[in-house]
Amino acid sequence: EVQLVESGGGLVQAGESLRLSCAASGFTFDDYAIGWFRQAPGKERERVGCISGSASSAYYVDSVKGRFTVSRDNDKNMVYLQMSTLKPEDTAVYYCAADSRVWGDVQDLARGASVPGSWGQGTPVTVSS
Repeated sequence: EVQLVESGGGLVQAGESLRLSCAASGFTFDDYAIGWFRQAPGKERERVGCISGSASSAYYVDSVKGRFTVSRDNDKNMVYLQMSTLKPEDTAVYYCAADSRVWGDVQDLARGASVPGSWGQGTPVTVSS
């Protein structure tokens, strides 16, 4: 059974940092690109950052470039989202998701040409001003 479990969310003040973790199991982890997504209240879910299976490439939405970093540890089946200089507009539920395609191009996942096949349950992040 494929499982993705996020953790690390919480309440922080603007300007602070937070690291989210995503523990994966039930599939050959490094065969899949992984994406971090978020959904704010009343808004559509958006891609935040995606990383290739080998961790050689990562892509970010413009609003988080330079502030967020996606990384992964394939030995531990973990993906991380390091968030710095957080802003109130970063408030959302954050999800990790695995690409639906084995050996899929991370650029496809990043631009929406590929969709996730498995999702975690999400972890909430609230940034106060």
